[in-house]
Amino acid sequence: MPINFYNSNIEFRLREIKVIKKWIEKVILLHGYQVENLSIIFCSEEEIVRINSEFLKHNYPTDIITFSYSQEKSIEAELYIALSVVKCNSKIFNQTFKNELERVIIHGVLHLLGYNDKTRAQRKVMREAEDKYLKLLHENVTGI
Repeated sequence: MPINFYNSNIEFRLREIKVIKKWIEKVILLHGYQVENLSIIFCSEEEIVRINSEFLKHNYPTDIITFSYSQEKSIEAELYIALSVVKCNSKIFNQTFKNELERVIIHGVLHLLGYNDKTRAQRKVMREAEDKYLKLLHENVTGI
């Protein structure tokens, strides 16, 4: 189950990588999926704007963009996370950077598992799932 973290033109060191990887794996397995290859790429705001513009046709930053190449129950994907946007959002939502980053990571993973956030009802379901799996992470930091 390879889950790898990369930096793209920024310097960042994710703490507790093993715990985060196990958490992601557990959430994916709970949904009946396997990880083939999941790359989580930390990038700049400029890079996420470029990706948004090229692939989604909008010219503004988002905290995450998810590219899924998955087939059936096998996850193969790339998650691009703009750390400066996450940091800004952490202040807006009165969260620590760490907590906001964890939420963004699980948000991207949930998209890979079929969750969507286009409608109000979908956003509610997505938020409840995020809360559920963040609780799993924080309750079981050493036991995942």
